[in-house]
Amino acid sequence: MSLEFAPTETIFQSSKKPEAPGTGYDGFHPASIVLPEGHCRTPECRPLPIALIWDRDVPLRMRDGVRIRVDIFRPKESVAQLPTLMAWSPYGKTGAGVISLDMIPHRAGIPKSKLSGYEKWEAPDPAEWCARGYAVVNVDARGVFDSEGDIRWLGTGEGQDGHDAIEEVAKLPWSNGRVALAGNSWLAMAQWFIAAENPPHLTCIAPLEGASDFYRETLCRGGVPFKPFWDMLRTCLVGRNRVEDPVAMIEKHPDWHAYWEDKRARLDKISIPAYILASYSTMIHTEGSFRGFEDIASKDKWLTVHATQEWFDLYSRERIDDLASFFDCYMKDCNNGWKNTPRVRASILPFNNVAMINVPFSAWPPVETEYHKLYLQSFNTLTTEYANSKSGIAHYPADQPGTQGGDDSGQLSFSYKFASRKMLLGYSKAVLFMSAEQADDMDVFVQLRKADRQGEILEHLNIPLKDLQLSRVNEVEQINPLKYLGPPGILRASHAELDPALSTDFHPIYTHQNAQKITPGQIVKLEISIWPTGILFEPGESLILRIGGNPQVLAEFSALRGKWLSNNNGTNSVHFGGKYLSYISVPFV
Repeated sequence: MSLEFAPTETIFQSSKKPEAPGTGYDGFHPASIVLPEGHCRTPECRPLPIALIWDRDVPLRMRDGVRIRVDIFRPKESVAQLPTLMAWSPYGKTGAGVISLDMIPHRAGIPKSKLSGYEKWEAPDPAEWCARGYAVVNVDARGVFDSEGDIRWLGTGEGQDGHDAIEEVAKLPWSNGRVALAGNSWLAMAQWFIAAENPPHLTCIAPLEGASDFYRETLCRGGVPFKPFWDMLRTCLVGRNRVEDPVAMIEKHPDWHAYWEDKRARLDKISIPAYILASYSTMIHTEGSFRGFEDIASKDKWLTVHATQEWFDLYSRERIDDLASFFDCYMKDCNNGWKNTPRVRASILPFNNVAMINVPFSAWPPVETEYHKLYLQSFNTLTTEYANSKSGIAHYPADQPGTQGGDDSGQLSFSYKFASRKMLLGYSKAVLFMSAEQADDMDVFVQLRKADRQGEILEHLNIPLKDLQLSRVNEVEQINPLKYLGPPGILRASHAELDPALSTDFHPIYTHQNAQKITPGQIVKLEISIWPTGILFEPGESLILRIGGNPQVLAEFSALRGKWLSNNNGTNSVHFGGKYLSYISVPFV
């Protein structure tokens, strides 16, 4: 159903001003500057491998007359016209902005000496890519720093701005007319919306971990608002005017609304080549990255699932070289064999050993998987046999506060021990019969965990200890960028209505319309989508299903722990056995 939405209904707040402390703003200075070979932005930064031209604060005109500002880096000695890598986001260009790796413990394993300091947050480093024969364009999106207008939050409007910026850059005298988009997180999310506008000079895209449906995949998964992270992020955006406020919008429009429909990317309109990156570990982008690959219309698309963390991966030699092969193929017409690359390369995480990487598959979800049902039963176990399962009920304190530290109490656990080696690869779901004893709604949080042969619950370290410059795992902070616990699922009972047009047998997706409260004590059937994962299980190791009333994922930053609140009251119950077929469906290879 198409919903009409007037942009004037959008709620805005004031932006943080560029001159405020901590923004990294060093003024408005339109100029063309030569940076010599060997130049270091600071003594700690990587020296430039070649001389660069830095065109600062270049204006690009949008279709409504608004001018945005970009910085352009290109090789000084270039004799040919150049292909362009464009990085689009509201975070600030060329080292400016509130967010940086310095906010992350141990800089996420990325020393300052690895980067030039001229890179945009979560974007390709000009020092690396100009030396490979590309121009790099760092964009301050509409409203950001000295770009005119109000800061937008994804959607069609941002896609149109991206379209116009690409066409303006393609006209510049040094350009060969080919532009690609690249980058992580927002820089990836924006690519879905920009590419759906089909700019004629957009040649290919590289969305490196980016959600593609802002409501369903990040802000309101399963109908449960996830406010703390996005409210923090809004306050980090810098500009001279206003910034869109999605947290205020979710409070005003908690159910599906035209505003949210505009923020679900139209992947069926994207037909250009795409290098799509995903990981299991991010709690913001995982589902959308995989959906991007599944739903994009392009026939020339590749999915890589890495085993680390997105910032650490972005600047790894493996990722840079792999991306260069893709870009060189389409931006420079290099016959380098890229098109023979397996369409899907997945990582498999043992948790207690070195990850398997670049495991090739022909499709996602892999056709090699077989779905198995593991039924909940008494004694906190899961079984493949339902016939002899006796009726049971298990209770948990649904309103017990959570800390998002990975070890909250008050959760139910059901385990399945493997007799042979198995890979769990793809989407899982939990089908649970549940009741809330004292409430007319409930937020249910589930998670799949792995235990070793001794029953110890394991964690996956996203970044190697040597890169964090630590010696023991217990020294690593319990936050999502650094550790992965296992795939989560979330559902508010009143939002359990499935969307038949979007759902599959293995991946339930909800309409988020027609919210229906439940009757206290009423037993309801909930199909809870669990994010995709790849986990290796050896004989004697166990799969653990955890069920509780608070978020089980680690917080993105330590300051956000315990701030994600759920809508629960009193005791919730899970019913199983007999006529209540509570189970998890899991894909095994």
